[in-house]
Amino acid sequence: MSIRVNDVSKIYGEQKALDWVSFEIEPGQIVGLLGPNGAGKSTMMKILTCFIPPSSGNASVNKFDVLENPMKVKKLVGYLPEHNPLYHEMYVKEYLEFVGRIYKLNDIKSKVNNIIELTGLKDEQHKKIEALSKGYRQRVGLAQALIHDPEVLILDEPTSGLDPNQLVEIRNLIKNIGKKKTVMLSTHIMQEVEAICDRVIIIHKGKIVSDELMENLRSETKDEETILVEFDKAINKKLISTLPLISVERIEEKTWKLRSKKNTNIRQNLFGLATKQGISIISLQKQENSLEEIFQSLTKS
Repeated sequence: MSIRVNDVSKIYGEQKALDWVSFEIEPGQIVGLLGPNGAGKSTMMKILTCFIPPSSGNASVNKFDVLENPMKVKKLVGYLPEHNPLYHEMYVKEYLEFVGRIYKLNDIKSKVNNIIELTGLKDEQHKKIEALSKGYRQRVGLAQALIHDPEVLILDEPTSGLDPNQLVEIRNLIKNIGKKKTVMLSTHIMQEVEAICDRVIIIHKGKIVSDELMENLRSETKDEETILVEFDKAINKKLISTLPLISVERIEEKTWKLRSKKNTNIRQNLFGLATKQGISIISLQKQENSLEEIFQSLTKS
């Protein structure tokens, strides 16, 4: 077992950031840790990387407890924090060699050259970090997390600040890393989760509200359905909002995306509304709930 969390709580003063959280992650999994701002994601990651202790419960990485063996855990884990702390006055290559010496690596220059190549920093290696764009600084942060070849990689918003091309490269890099290592990442970009992750843990107000493999996650909202309906004429939103719906979204002038509970007979209600208003329904089709819709459904107050 790479990561094991058992009944972990974390309290700051009177605020409970984590509330009896438990999960396990097997080697070779890429797991997305999702949640609204303030849900407890970064707190969980800081506990697993030994930056802060849990208030209660226990957590371990490769069977080493984060409280009893913090130095062993830190050797096993590569960590990219949300606010990427770098020495801006240092050159990229100089900084990575410095990190390598902290880890007491052998053949540091060779390892630095390899990680520079792996993270796409070859053209930037002789620049000062302060001269880099936010996207390249993020790559430097990822490089320092990988340089000691950790067994577990914990990434807090790893694609923040990347342009679309860089994003694809880093996404592919994380996917390749995940074939051999355990990866936990947090992000607010749902497309990233769908593209990268094997499994998703959703946390809300310090509690886990969902823990599913990606292919099973849509069953979390099995009592809801999303319908795309097109009328032959434009219709007022107030009229559609009189129906028993969870959400209403206009896609085009005559096309609407509607989300409802499955037991509300939404199709029958739509045909009744159309008949009453003297309009016709051109098309009516069911849509799979997106990860964003599932996330919103599970994290509603």
